[in-house]
Amino acid sequence: MKQLLPLSTVLLLMPLQVACVHTEAPPPAAAIEASATVPVSPYAEAATAINATMRANHYSPAELDGPAYAAMEAGVIALANSATSDEDFLSGFKDLWKDGPFSHVLLNKSKHSASETAAYLDTLRVGEGAKLSWQGDAATLTVNTMVGLDTIEQIDAAYDEIAAHGASRLVIDLRKNPGGAFAVLPLVEHVLSEPLDAGGFVAQRWNAEHNTPPTLADLEQVTPWTGWSIRSFWTDVTSAPLTRIRFEPRPNAYQGPVFVLISHETASAAELAADALKSSGRAVLIGETTAGEMLSQKMFDIPGGYQLYLPIADYYSVKNGRIEGHGVTPDIICDPDLALEKALEM
Repeated sequence: MKQLLPLSTVLLLMPLQVACVHTEAPPPAAAIEASATVPVSPYAEAATAINATMRANHYSPAELDGPAYAAMEAGVIALANSATSDEDFLSGFKDLWKDGPFSHVLLNKSKHSASETAAYLDTLRVGEGAKLSWQGDAATLTVNTMVGLDTIEQIDAAYDEIAAHGASRLVIDLRKNPGGAFAVLPLVEHVLSEPLDAGGFVAQRWNAEHNTPPTLADLEQVTPWTGWSIRSFWTDVTSAPLTRIRFEPRPNAYQGPVFVLISHETASAAELAADALKSSGRAVLIGETTAGEMLSQKMFDIPGGYQLYLPIADYYSVKNGRIEGHGVTPDIICDPDLALEKALEM
């Protein structure tokens, strides 16, 4: 095959047509000013990096080849050309992704690198992540987030109190829980009577090698993941085709009836918890279908001091399939505002 020469070389080898050149007077200054290059947007580099980072790290790059994501890419470029401030760029990006083709995409401005932010998340304390209350001998554990070392501690303490005082029933309230991280582990394991293979996360390697979701047989070929740290999870989930999520019963686990309250605001790791509790057979879900936003996201540094959060892994429940775009369905459908009352009546 004939090798093509670089454009710069081709231009150098073109014969100069000196005899045919028609010399004209230089254009007036006004014409030069009018034809000057339009200034490059200060957000152009960020927009280009956002699109490139998404394609490099998304859990399934092939999913980005459709018209829905193409519109997002074009929208980011158009936004960069129209934004007049950081606030414009950030709010415009948020508006653009309100109806995006998948969840867990966010753009922030940050003074810290992505690695520094990740390290901070593993030590984060949020305040009141979980709270136990009583209605007679019925215990209600309201879990507001799945992130925070103190949230994990509060969940453990709540189960200790339930064991000490006894409870005729346990209501786990996830109606306002947007997700987070690994508080899901104690929340689920303290009510299990036997081990539960809940599901698996799939990243780029799985999607590059398979056209179908993982099955239980696939999961059983993989050692259950036990890192339970945000940083180690991101490393492990992106290096392995399949990450197996398995819950083990805790000593003196609660054996009474369990009801889980859910709503359209129940999202991400809270959906994983609701699905696992339902799949275990230990809980009855009451309320409405959850948000259907169940992916794992990671942040990446973007020029201009931005951090882009994008989904690096999808999740499939063993019993209920993909949660992203579908949500977790309740066993008893009712207005979420009436779900607690319903659970206490049963």
